[in-house]
Amino acid sequence: MSARVLVVDDVLPNVKLLAAKLTREYFDVVTANSGPEALERIKAQHPDIVLLDVMMPGMDGFEVCERIRSDPATMHIPVIMVTALSDVTDRVRGLEAGADDFLTKPVNDVALFARVRSLVRLKMMMDEWRLRESTSGQLGMLVSTDSVQTQTAEGARVLVVEDSAIDLDKINETLARDRNMVTDTDSCAAGLELALREEFDLIIVSLTLMREDGLRLCSQLRSQERSRQIPILLLADETDMDRVAKGLELGANDYLIKPIDRNELLARTRTQVRRKRYQDRLRANYEQSLSMALTDSLTGLFNRRYLSAHLPRLLDRSGGNAKPVSALMFDIDHFKVVNDSWGHGVGDEVLKEVAGRASRNLRNFDLVARLGGEEFVVIMPDTDMAHAMLVAERLRKRIAETSFEVTAPVQKIDVTISIGVAVTDGQLDVDGKPESGEQLLRRADMALYQAKRSGRNRVVADEDGPAGGN
Repeated sequence: MSARVLVVDDVLPNVKLLAAKLTREYFDVVTANSGPEALERIKAQHPDIVLLDVMMPGMDGFEVCERIRSDPATMHIPVIMVTALSDVTDRVRGLEAGADDFLTKPVNDVALFARVRSLVRLKMMMDEWRLRESTSGQLGMLVSTDSVQTQTAEGARVLVVEDSAIDLDKINETLARDRNMVTDTDSCAAGLELALREEFDLIIVSLTLMREDGLRLCSQLRSQERSRQIPILLLADETDMDRVAKGLELGANDYLIKPIDRNELLARTRTQVRRKRYQDRLRANYEQSLSMALTDSLTGLFNRRYLSAHLPRLLDRSGGNAKPVSALMFDIDHFKVVNDSWGHGVGDEVLKEVAGRASRNLRNFDLVARLGGEEFVVIMPDTDMAHAMLVAERLRKRIAETSFEVTAPVQKIDVTISIGVAVTDGQLDVDGKPESGEQLLRRADMALYQAKRSGRNRVVADEDGPAGGN
């Protein structure tokens, strides 16, 4: 996953070292040598994440972080504080200032890369939810003015999977300060059952369980729809950073190193609970405001109206970061034959199943819309042509390789789709203007036409670029 990282440190060798490490991992690195310069870089370069030194002259890292969090335009950018300070009180101060993590120099590379990737994934998902809410506002619907910081962190329901009685007592006593309701178990199986049956704002999983694998539980929690969005906080020993990194890769949101410091536990818990409640608020407002107005009543996908409002905003945002946006245009081959042979009711069943298979095989921040009839479009942010073609071919196979169960006497029918793929990366067209959403879709539609002419049930890429869509 690519991302733009802003590295802020007043010591040039530190900047160069971090920049070199991140560049080797294929991150796009921007640097700043002071707090004021960092704030300027953020506004000009739109980084996906900030690595921020604490001990800088003039404006220190704590103040920079507070400035980032107080500005509505930047408050959602993840911040990792990187410093030689190792005192727990400094970590807690950083977290309370709004930092997402606090890494001590010399930085553990495994932890650093895992943390950056984890926070970038989270930012992409949250950016998409905010963009959808903004799109709804443009269409005259409900928009929330909340932020993560305005959410309450008290009265949360927390599930703890831990077999150390000492640590469990400390967790219970600490979380009671915020009147949190704690449910605990020493079994991963019981923890998964509870997570799937009850509502929780946070799940704390120990990686030091004597007889079980906490990472396996993380994987199971992220594979289940009901528990997929619940934040996970890992508890681990300092010598177990490789497993922490694996946990973040599996979808855990944060971690805490034992022995547990009460104030740090409380600060990290509050961060995750606030973020969960903010995300829940965004999702609830979004679902309420869209209702039937911006979705296709048959398939539940977005409709053409929403796509027309959303795509230009997405291209404007991605163009500022010079990140590619891919469009997959596809329709069902010989769909008229389905309707003529088995009736429009069976045709509707096919449309709904195609929509379902498409949605299940994409990322949660990709957009799927039904344009009308049997024609669909997928919009994928931060996706180049090579990855878009892989996704398109995978989608084609998901449709073609498994027959569709229908209520007609035949019971099962085979369905295929043809897909056209086009990509834009913010480059200017022959008229010196950024490519519009309409032009991008037109190129994808032309590629779809070629797929049809070439025999159907295939994927064709538009290779001409923006100039070819004019």
